[in-house]
Amino acid sequence: MPEPSTRHRHLVLAICCTSLLIVSLDVTVLNVALPSLRSDLGASTSGLQWTIDAYTLVVASLLMLAGSTADRIGRKRVFMAGLVVFTLGSALCSMAPTLEALIVFRTVQAVGGSMLNPVAMSIITNTFTEPRERARAIGVWGAVVGISMAAGPLVGGVLVESVGWRSIFWLNLPVGLAALLLTLRHIPESRAPHPRRPDPVGQLLVIALFGSLTYAIIEAPNAGLATVLPFAAVAVAALTGLVLYEPRRAEPLIDLRFFRSAPFSGATVIAISAFAALGGFLFQSTLYLQNERGLDALHAGLWMLPMAAPTFLCAPLSGRLVGSRGPRIPLLIAGLTMTTSAVMFAAGAQTSTAGLFTGYLLFGIGFGFVNAPITNTAVSGMPRAQAGVAAAVASTSRQLGQTLGVAVVGAVLASGAGWWVLVGCGAAVLVVGLASSGGWARGTADRVWGQEAPREQPQTARG
Repeated sequence: MPEPSTRHRHLVLAICCTSLLIVSLDVTVLNVALPSLRSDLGASTSGLQWTIDAYTLVVASLLMLAGSTADRIGRKRVFMAGLVVFTLGSALCSMAPTLEALIVFRTVQAVGGSMLNPVAMSIITNTFTEPRERARAIGVWGAVVGISMAAGPLVGGVLVESVGWRSIFWLNLPVGLAALLLTLRHIPESRAPHPRRPDPVGQLLVIALFGSLTYAIIEAPNAGLATVLPFAAVAVAALTGLVLYEPRRAEPLIDLRFFRSAPFSGATVIAISAFAALGGFLFQSTLYLQNERGLDALHAGLWMLPMAAPTFLCAPLSGRLVGSRGPRIPLLIAGLTMTTSAVMFAAGAQTSTAGLFTGYLLFGIGFGFVNAPITNTAVSGMPRAQAGVAAAVASTSRQLGQTLGVAVVGAVLASGAGWWVLVGCGAAVLVVGLASSGGWARGTADRVWGQEAPREQPQTARG
């Protein structure tokens, strides 16, 4: 297959970023609509948590399956299937008559969403083969998160105030259809030379681990220990099963060798911590602005701009820094600013306009810098032949982090400890980021993978 032209590579990047846009928009838009869901559908705090976590939980559970399936049967084919299912799920969500139906339809969306982001990242990884160009492309990918954060609350606020919360799901219909047509015409098909075989036992263990852990956290404040402890026990048993079972398989769903690479393991922990901070931050901020400050959805969305704008501006800069200097500087900036923001809110700075603005600004800067080093480190230290699986593990960490962030912050919301949870997440980004991007972590991927490891790794993920 001839090398694609620069123009065609950029077109592929734009199409792949469209999938991230609709998935990310759906999260930020729905956060603004939470108070409306509470009043229209009679949702409790745990019900609101499930409208967010039903999506992120299913996506996290299926991402690795989607990545390996795309490597096996074709990335373009799986990507197109994801667009169809996600768009259909969005249409169903817009017609949900009850909260329970909305949660079910969100899981349909999630099945489609699980086929989009990791597969799109795999397509990008195999399209942009030059290390510096790939780092910049990943920076653009990260900037799309900022676009969704900027546009989502504003567009969602306008729609919720003027039409109603159901209209927020209509946004995905024309965008999903356009992305589907463009994918059909412009994205080439690709597969891994030696894809992994299915691992149904591993997949069931992952679903049991994520589902039972999330249920135990969300329901703990209301259900009591007697109800929650069995689910916690299932989570421990599923984790133990994964650790014991997966290394025995020649082609496991989760290749535990990935985690022998210090940069990759560090990127996984950072992704969970950073996206737990994001999920908890959006959930708590939305309820604070509308319930305690008495703002409507539109004005609550406007207050998200000081966070969204720097995320959009800093993500491409982070990608360039990763490509030229490695991940340490972006992770240092991300950890410091996110931690400072959370400490400010924990100390009550949000009660003043200046404190609220500054806290949002700092969090946006930190989140803008954290995405590129996570993704680039995850995919650059692994064999390109397994790009779909490697990208899926990184994406799973993001979705799992966001799921846990909403679950934990919602569970401690009444005690006022939510902001301190975010302080811990920011501190983890800082400490683990500095450790995993240091000199002691260099070359571990080469020792793990031997001749399979790509030679560009030291240039794109060096300390």
